[in-house]
Amino acid sequence: MKMLLICAGGMSTSMLVKKLEKYAAANGIENFQCEAHGAGDLPEIYKDWDVVLYGPQVSNRAEFFRETVGPDFPLGKIEPPDYAIGNCEKIFKLAYKLMGK
Repeated sequence: MKMLLICAGGMSTSMLVKKLEKYAAANGIENFQCEAHGAGDLPEIYKDWDVVLYGPQVSNRAEFFRETVGPDFPLGKIEPPDYAIGNCEKIFKLAYKLMGK
């Protein structure tokens, strides 16, 4: 799975990327790739990813994100409590749900 995380600048979410990578390795999730990028990068890179999740700090741009990726692309918001504590289990569940798995 290739998971793209979108936040305001890509900085704070980099910590979440590390937690997700560690969780994936510990739970046998193979071929997991994850990166954090700022919202402005989305139009140029989203097609290279299986799922795009955005942090609560950029949820005010949800309409822009949806318009950018189209109606059928797996896109979702990480809920504030899950983002704040890095609840990897819930974040993976969200990603799989969005991908129809």
